[in-house]
Amino acid sequence: MTERNSLDNGAGAEPERVSTGSAGLDDILGGGFDRHRMYLYEGRPGSGKTTIALQFLMEGARRGEPVLYITLSESLLELQLVAKRHGWSLEGVDVFELIPPESALDQERELTILHPSELELGETTKLIFDRVDALNPTRVVIDSLSELRLLAQDPLRYRRQVLALKHYFASRQCTVVLLDDLSGADAGGLQLHSISHGVVLLEQLAIDYGAERRRIRVLKMRGINFRGGYHDFTIRRGGLEIFPRLIAAEHHSQFVGEFVSSGSAELDRLLGGGLERGTNALLIGAAGVGKSSLALTYAISAAQRGDHAVFFAFDEGRGTLEARARTIGLPLAEALEKGSIRFQQIDPAELSPGEFAANVRRSVEVDGSRVIIIDSLNGYLNAMPDGRFLILQMHELLTYLNQQGVLTILVLAQHGLVGPMDTPLDISYLSDAVLMLRYFEYGGLVRRALSVVKKRSGHHEHTIREFRLSPQGIEVGPPLVNFSGIFSGTPQYTGDPTPLMKSESRGGA
Repeated sequence: MTERNSLDNGAGAEPERVSTGSAGLDDILGGGFDRHRMYLYEGRPGSGKTTIALQFLMEGARRGEPVLYITLSESLLELQLVAKRHGWSLEGVDVFELIPPESALDQERELTILHPSELELGETTKLIFDRVDALNPTRVVIDSLSELRLLAQDPLRYRRQVLALKHYFASRQCTVVLLDDLSGADAGGLQLHSISHGVVLLEQLAIDYGAERRRIRVLKMRGINFRGGYHDFTIRRGGLEIFPRLIAAEHHSQFVGEFVSSGSAELDRLLGGGLERGTNALLIGAAGVGKSSLALTYAISAAQRGDHAVFFAFDEGRGTLEARARTIGLPLAEALEKGSIRFQQIDPAELSPGEFAANVRRSVEVDGSRVIIIDSLNGYLNAMPDGRFLILQMHELLTYLNQQGVLTILVLAQHGLVGPMDTPLDISYLSDAVLMLRYFEYGGLVRRALSVVKKRSGHHEHTIREFRLSPQGIEVGPPLVNFSGIFSGTPQYTGDPTPLMKSESRGGA
């Protein structure tokens, strides 16, 4: 975060803050705008400027303030349609349609010495001043500056006009939001940044597949300590929902770092007593080897202790997971019905990483979740518009969860089944514990092996054990001490083979 700049408001006192109408943007700004200042929302058409500007005015109307929307491009009917589709009422919002009269075309044909734009700009400015004088609003939105830019024609004249508006509104003690569609950015439009007290950029990005991604960034904010960088947002019925970028250093909670049982005594013994709260564990292995089932046992065990767990599924649906749970004797359906476990299906093509992080935070801070399962990181990787930043975002999210005392289970599928394996993403260095699951062949059967290859907190067994998914749940066998090359997929005997677990024809994944 940036350091707070010293404020120069004459008296040296901290200016009063005013809400932007968006809880997410208020969070990014640490409380909202400074009152009686001028701010700029800029972005291409369709990026959400009009919607968030209306939220700003409706917040003022809810507080009983007189507010004014000056439109030079959209009609009142168009604004009412926007409000209707969001479930809003514009009651209390004064809309001033400042659209050039139909006679403007006739004037252009009649006037030859004085260009009509010179008359229109002065007339437009006078109409704005007159309406503000009559209403005396505390909040004003001007939509949009592109029309004033066209009327001014000359960049210097346009800048002087915007400066005149700024000085006028400062004397009226208004908080003003200007909208600009960036149509004149290449022709001097960026000079607005130096005039405005703050600049907020809204972007709409097209990706190769799936819904468009939207993000917001505060480019400038005089004297306000804001959270920099890009923040994802979406436009839903009800307005813009902004998801401030997660900064783990801002979130700390006191908790006891006790062991969290998996529900299997042998698995807990393999882990040196179990996994601790405030840590994360990575389950890595081939598809179908049992990673999701192993993660699910932690969710069921948490529910039976009275804790709340959330299962974020990127790769499979609820029906598939419930069927798997029945196969290995886990009462998932009952826990879901009681609400002690929440299952959330994630569509990587529709959900941004910022929104996913916000969902995780809501699970922890609102629902009180103590176990979070992300299945799988492969699906999370596909949700990223730019995979270069996956590690950074995952690091911030895991740090936040650790500081909240949450046990996080991460599932990562490797490419391949038996033999050499390829890992699409290496986050093992971020993980407090790494459990490796493998297939191996013995006696004409495909079996499963499990080992803890890393555990930062406390000791753990270094053995490789066979495990099986049975109707009684996860069964972990004795160490495979007389085999070598288990993780290669084709083990070799080094002595009398250790008795292996009894095989059954059916199993789970």
